[in-house]
Amino acid sequence: MFTSKTLLSGDLPDVRVGIGRGSDAGNVERSVLAMEGRDIRIYDDPNELVSDLVSGKIDAAVRGDMSSSMLLPILKKGLGLKGLERVAFLEPQGGKLIILSPVGIDEGWTDEQRYDLAARSAELARKVGMGDRIAVMSGGRCEDVGRCKVVDRSIESARAIAKHLVSDGYDAYHSQILIEDAVKEADIIIAPEGITGNIIFRTMHLVGGAKALGAPVVNADRVFIDTSRAKTDYRDSIALAMRLSEE
Repeated sequence: MFTSKTLLSGDLPDVRVGIGRGSDAGNVERSVLAMEGRDIRIYDDPNELVSDLVSGKIDAAVRGDMSSSMLLPILKKGLGLKGLERVAFLEPQGGKLIILSPVGIDEGWTDEQRYDLAARSAELARKVGMGDRIAVMSGGRCEDVGRCKVVDRSIESARAIAKHLVSDGYDAYHSQILIEDAVKEADIIIAPEGITGNIIFRTMHLVGGAKALGAPVVNADRVFIDTSRAKTDYRDSIALAMRLSEE
């Protein structure tokens, strides 16, 4: 079973990582010190962090506890993006590591977007050593067809995306609304759209206590891991950034 401990226990690549510091809580400093011997630089200036990421002075960046309202607009401008598309690495209590997307409320509203997020998530999963089975969720069970037009469209959409993924060689299936089974059977969970994905993330992490490692930006050619300021240990986020930046 691939977990966050698996991620940290293996040989990490020799890469340069920057992490943002936005408070004096000490969590960023302690995390960096705990990864002794690694090339990790702490940044207090969001402009400098983004500049070094874009120029290649560092191979990857982690938000740390730097303010998202300060850092993310600078990151979007530096990367030349209209918006940031992210996927979340989550570890339910006692379970394996999974990738959940879409998690932005304005993301994943078309079949093409969800297919793209699934494909990009599979690439990330393979890069860090996880499995890459994809569960494409919908708003109901198959036997619910006919009860509600919105649910009907959701099921039709999920079936079409799963079929497209399978035809392109991915290990994918329509998991219906059964999130409780998907977290056990799959490595990647594609929510029906971003609102549902965001609610799943919040429920699993903030209510259910699932560990949130971070959310890599998938629509950029540089590695950036968005993290929560509420984290107290960023070692898993740094390790994730290292593995994703490995050539």
